[in-house]
Amino acid sequence: MASSTFAVRQNSLMTETSIDLVAFVGLGAMGGPMCANLAAKSPVPVIAYDLNSEAVASAVDAGATEAEHLSSVVDADIIFVCVPGEAETREVCLGAGGICENARPGQIIVDCTTATVAVNLQVAEALKSRGAYFADAPVARGVPNAVEGTLSITVGAEEGVFDEIAPWLQYMGSDVAHCGPVGTGTVIKLMNNMVLFENVSALAEAMAIATRSGVDRTRVFELLGQGSADSFALRRHGSFMTTGDYPSDRFPTTYSVKDLDYALALAEQVSVDASGARLVRDRFNEIVDRGLGHLYSPVIYELFDENESNR
Repeated sequence: MASSTFAVRQNSLMTETSIDLVAFVGLGAMGGPMCANLAAKSPVPVIAYDLNSEAVASAVDAGATEAEHLSSVVDADIIFVCVPGEAETREVCLGAGGICENARPGQIIVDCTTATVAVNLQVAEALKSRGAYFADAPVARGVPNAVEGTLSITVGAEEGVFDEIAPWLQYMGSDVAHCGPVGTGTVIKLMNNMVLFENVSALAEAMAIATRSGVDRTRVFELLGQGSADSFALRRHGSFMTTGDYPSDRFPTTYSVKDLDYALALAEQVSVDASGARLVRDRFNEIVDRGLGHLYSPVIYELFDENESNR
């Protein structure tokens, strides 16, 4: 069996750990394809856990082995976690019978969830008391890139831990960056999403203004993309505003609200008045109130499109 050996310095001692088994917890819209890439490329076995049996079956089809219970993953040397948010991270990692309670010396837990710095630090401290290690490694770019294995992954961890997990993250992402100590990967991910969602909101405004001023709806973002307004948001999200078809199998607007809440809480902690982000959060909340929160965030255009007939 292939294995990976690394060394992490703690209290001036060098502890060597052999990686013989990897686990993945959380097989949703992002975690599912991430686990599939990991299972397909990993030189060692991958076990997968989720409450959704269909998601587990898909992971098994990709080459993983089913973990029947959360407790089954604690034998793994590296455990990846990708769940919806802070509450789920607390349950999986800090809850009774969870990962931290059963962690062992040398084990590494990598949380790919977009959560909060506060929970990152709490999980890291709980693991440290058991001689285990933690990295926050939230992922960006969305479901298509998760499927392709070309995610952007920002990591907060000790340098030695990052060096060990980077090759494994590269099975799932094409850009893996060490941001600093625990929590910093989450900071960058929250800022990434905050900027993205503000861009999506600005695109909705631009579409409304342009179409009501006589520009054909199908041409707005094509033309903006030829100038300095071009962006990832325009290319990835704009097409959905053009067609008015908003998928339900991508990052839902309810998750966008969650991430903006986390970003705004962080802004308040560091005394930054993030009024632009608050406006977008309020707009997304209105989308949720209209019963559209399960749809992809470009659905924010519906706030501007009620009287628009140029479809």
